[in-house]
Amino acid sequence: MKLSPIALEPHQVLYEQVAERLQTLIMEGTLKAGDRLPSVRKLRQQLSISTSTVLEAYRLLEDRGLITARPQSGYYVKPTALDLLPEPSPTVPPSQAHEIDITLAFQLMITLQDSSMVQLGAALPAMEHLPLSQLNRLMGKALRDNPTLMHVYGNPVGCEELRDELAKRMINASCSIPPDQLVVTNGAVEAIYLCLQAVTQPGDTVAVESPTYFTMLEALKNLHLKVLTLPTHPREGISLPHLETALQQEDIKAVLLVSNFSNPVGCCMQDDRKKQLIELLNQYEVPLIEDDVYGELYFGRARPKAIKAFDTENRVLYCSSLSKTLSPGLRLGWCAGGRYHAAVTKMKAVVNLGTAIAPQMTAAAFLKNGGFDRHLRQLRRSYQQQMGQMQQAIADYFPAETRVTRPTGGHVLWVEMPKGFSAIALYEAAIAQQISIAPGIIFSASGRCYQNCFRLNTAIPWSATLNMAMQTLGYLAKKQLAEQLLSSEQPASFDRSP
Repeated sequence: MKLSPIALEPHQVLYEQVAERLQTLIMEGTLKAGDRLPSVRKLRQQLSISTSTVLEAYRLLEDRGLITARPQSGYYVKPTALDLLPEPSPTVPPSQAHEIDITLAFQLMITLQDSSMVQLGAALPAMEHLPLSQLNRLMGKALRDNPTLMHVYGNPVGCEELRDELAKRMINASCSIPPDQLVVTNGAVEAIYLCLQAVTQPGDTVAVESPTYFTMLEALKNLHLKVLTLPTHPREGISLPHLETALQQEDIKAVLLVSNFSNPVGCCMQDDRKKQLIELLNQYEVPLIEDDVYGELYFGRARPKAIKAFDTENRVLYCSSLSKTLSPGLRLGWCAGGRYHAAVTKMKAVVNLGTAIAPQMTAAAFLKNGGFDRHLRQLRRSYQQQMGQMQQAIADYFPAETRVTRPTGGHVLWVEMPKGFSAIALYEAAIAQQISIAPGIIFSASGRCYQNCFRLNTAIPWSATLNMAMQTLGYLAKKQLAEQLLSSEQPASFDRSP
């Protein structure tokens, strides 16, 4: 394996950059468990760096538990949680369109965000990872420069300054969209809600991946829409053959999915499949509502493209937000409605006269001064490390039968237990220990699937408290499986059709 010479990025120590390049190769599978890393001398020559830099990089990888030194032999990749834990099976949701039942999800939402809990249930960034002081300073300046900023209605489509900056960010997703084709919203959920209103009528059917983020299900139910759930692979995303069959047999009015590092599974469609998806939807003239809130949180070398980048007929309604990357409390999202832009704009003016101006000006200033890219680089490093630590804790503390996803971005993990396991029972036992998780059933449109699954949030900095919480969850899961085995005297098996 030969690496090209490395150039020091601003605001990053060189040995850390070397370590992260090697860590990416390990996480992507280029360097596998048991592989020998380049010798110190060889890596020094390949990257044109000093011996001390190589040694510091290798020490950092050792601290992260990714490599181990063997006397007289060199450095080797250690087996990781991904080598020890199998991947969940592709999902097999109901194949017929049906009404949405989210009763339980609504009941659990309040508990998921209870600040007294170890919050493994809510998919929220930890405050420690957000640039709070910079944002507060920028908002203060915006208000001092314009004291009426918080007290007036703005343009329903959003401030021009923010739309200019968002249009520039979209270039990173390989999308060229002018600022006047963007609508600023109160988070991505409002963007999705407006887009659904623009392309559907009550009673229509929308195809979605399954499991699906429960807030999307709430939006669909509130608009009196039916859903057709599609089988989903934990890495590749929705099944295109199943989607094609559905388009042939059902009157599908729209498709709604998360394109990159989906919530709750964490899958990311490859470019060739994104292109195939667009070709298929163009053939049947069906619009796609794309949620790309996690696209900037990639662990690899480049941001994955948006599905919108392959949109040849302007049929994709693209939605995203700053809630997962900058601040959930700013409540800033946006959408590019494509051929449906006029309808989305009209709905925005009717549903909400406009998004608050002060947060928009704050975010615009932060994006404009270059601080966002520096912040994202650190955020990606932290999330990649924390996800690895969470996966390792699952391997260390959870039952041997546990399966877990292996996302290459974002900050959620999907955990699958054997058939008969009750994630609701685990949720209730964990709540009693001041730990929250998100039971899989709340991501089911029917309210019946994924009873043996749950989602974990990995956006929390690793700590002794978090480690103890994972030990407790593992103990509770083992206890439930043991009780199940004693009561049934049957071996554990996996549910192929949740």
